[in-house]
Amino acid sequence: MATQYEITGTNAKGIAASIERGVADGALTPGSSLPPVRALAERLGVSPGTVATTYKELRRRGIVVTRGRGGTVVAEAPAVASRRPPKVPEGLRDLAGGHPDPAFLPEPVPPARVAGAARSHRAAPRLARLEEITRAWYERDGVPSAHVTFAHSALDCVARLLSTELRPGDAVAMEDPGYHHMLDLVPALGLRIVPVAVDDEGMRPEELRAAVRGGVRAVICSPRSQNPYGGCFTASRRDALAAVLAEAPEVLVIENDYAAEVCGAPLHSLTAGGGLPRWAQVRTVTKHLGPDLRWAAVACDATTLARHDGRLLLTSGWVSHLLQETVAGLLTDPSALALVAEARTAYTARREALIGELARRGISAHGRGGLHVWVPVRDEAAVVSGLRSAGWWVAAGARFRIGTAPGVRITTADLRPQEAERLAADFAAVLGEAQATYGG
Repeated sequence: MATQYEITGTNAKGIAASIERGVADGALTPGSSLPPVRALAERLGVSPGTVATTYKELRRRGIVVTRGRGGTVVAEAPAVASRRPPKVPEGLRDLAGGHPDPAFLPEPVPPARVAGAARSHRAAPRLARLEEITRAWYERDGVPSAHVTFAHSALDCVARLLSTELRPGDAVAMEDPGYHHMLDLVPALGLRIVPVAVDDEGMRPEELRAAVRGGVRAVICSPRSQNPYGGCFTASRRDALAAVLAEAPEVLVIENDYAAEVCGAPLHSLTAGGGLPRWAQVRTVTKHLGPDLRWAAVACDATTLARHDGRLLLTSGWVSHLLQETVAGLLTDPSALALVAEARTAYTARREALIGELARRGISAHGRGGLHVWVPVRDEAAVVSGLRSAGWWVAAGARFRIGTAPGVRITTADLRPQEAERLAADFAAVLGEAQATYGG
């Protein structure tokens, strides 16, 4: 139980604010137990109903969770503090950040001027040139392109779509393990996560079916380069998932194809063929053009387009035309496209090199596409600590998991083949030490 932080307040609103401050300041850390309802009520001189209302509101907002007899505890990723990764210790080889290799990123050159820059762009938020490029980008992979729009990032787009479609308390089916920032976002919007386990081919159909029949209002998935597992839809898996979704045509399906250009695997999208009534596919350029280019393309159905753009109009209004011009220039620059092609080949080789080296030592790993390799382990902390001692910094899987088994995520984007051999050897040594310690 949290005893170092004094919760205050005389009503539900005040008590909730006090607990939220404690979480935001770090005084109440993830997993910290809150006092039982009656105990806190007695301490503050309020009714048990007031404290129960407080805890219910904090649960709705994703700040705390209830674990049955385990009581109410601070969420692992409280909505008032994103689960940011720990700072990389000095002198370690960083394989935890998830970033592309800077050697393959083209130099962005903003245009000298944008036509009509002095006026508002609300009437024409999208550059016609970039809209045409975007349609061609989607059509190349068989994604319907009748309705496209832009956003500031994948998370920005998903937040806008969910906030216009769902209401607090609604359920969203999400990958487990999954992208940690997306796992933070959904409860921050007051929504409930229904985890769906993944494998090398993406979401498992039987688990998605259970989530759909349980009443989820939206599904968020990655058709390829699934982060952190590296799964990619096959044609058969895509068809099986589409059959499940056909049972619930009212469910909004959001595909996050964030690494489309450097995945190294073909796209088998749920959107192909136009069978989904409500859908959106989001693509970004951060992994192949640069992390600071906060631009996303969105292809979707007509209703989703209207709701997304209506909300965008009321907030930021439009995506910077200066940014749009920069992205359009890079997407049509032959030298930039050649660099992207090099990156795609290199990322595939580097990912497969590590998986191969680990396999040679009897270690199973996953990563059919993208920038990461997921390695199941029994004790994440022991592996992270052991690899740290050997000079490596990898990501503990707890940031990405809800209910699935432990693992570590290794970003292979700039991991050279000779480094892969050394990392695999060190990994095997760490596992051997852990087995000797915990093998009974």
